[in-house]
Amino acid sequence: MASQPTAIITGAGRGIGRATAIQLAQDGYCLALVARSEKELAETAGRCNGAAIVLAADVSNQAAVESVVERAAAKFGRIDALVHNAGMALLKPIDQFSSEEWHATIDTNLSAAFYFVHALWPMWKKAKSGTLVMLSSVAARDPKTGFAAYGAAKAAINTFGWSLAREGAPFGVRVHVIAPGGVETKMLREAFSKDVYPPEKAMRPEDVAETIAQCVRGELRYTSGEVIYVHKTV
Repeated sequence: MASQPTAIITGAGRGIGRATAIQLAQDGYCLALVARSEKELAETAGRCNGAAIVLAADVSNQAAVESVVERAAAKFGRIDALVHNAGMALLKPIDQFSSEEWHATIDTNLSAAFYFVHALWPMWKKAKSGTLVMLSSVAARDPKTGFAAYGAAKAAINTFGWSLAREGAPFGVRVHVIAPGGVETKMLREAFSKDVYPPEKAMRPEDVAETIAQCVRGELRYTSGEVIYVHKTV
C-alpha cells in the first residue's frame, strides 16, 4: 500500500485537471490520471514528478469507471480522494440538440460522478475517510443561452454534492463542489471566441486548481456540502 495519499483526477489531460494534478503531485499525492486521450495524460504525468499513472478511459461508461477504480486501488492500495473534473459543454439552442448530445452531456458531467462514487463509497466507508471534489460551474445558477444541458447537469452536481455530504459525514467523507466562472481552457474556447469572452475575464486553470487542492488537503474541510463559487469580478 502506498504510504502517500492517493487521488483519482478525471479530465486530467489538460486545463483544470492538469493544473490540479501538478499541484497535488507537489503536495505529495500519488495520482491516477483519467481522460480519453492517453497522449494528453502522458504529457500531464510527465509534469507530476513520477507520482502519476495514466488510465485512459471514457468516464461516461460505468464499466470503464469501475475498471479505473479497480486498477488505481490495485496499484496504490488506497484511494483517498476523487476530483471529478471531466466535463462536456455544447453551446447550441435546445431545439438543435440531439438526444445523443443530451445524454453525452449529462453522462460526462453527472452520471460519471455517480459511477465513481458508487465504486468508491464502500472503500471509503470501510476506511472511514475520503474526499470527493466535483467541478460544477457558474452555469448551474446562471447559464448562458445555449447552455441548457450543461447548466442542468451542473445544477444537478450541486444537489448531488449536498446530498452526498450528508450521507458521508457519519463515516468521515467530505464532499466539495467547486463552481468556477470562465477559465482559459480548450472547452471555453470551443464555446466562445475571444471577442465574445475576452481573455482578461477568464481565470487561469491554476487558480481553480489551488481551491481544489485546498479541499483535498482539508484546509476547506468545513465547506463540505457547500458550493464554492470561484470567479473573477471584471
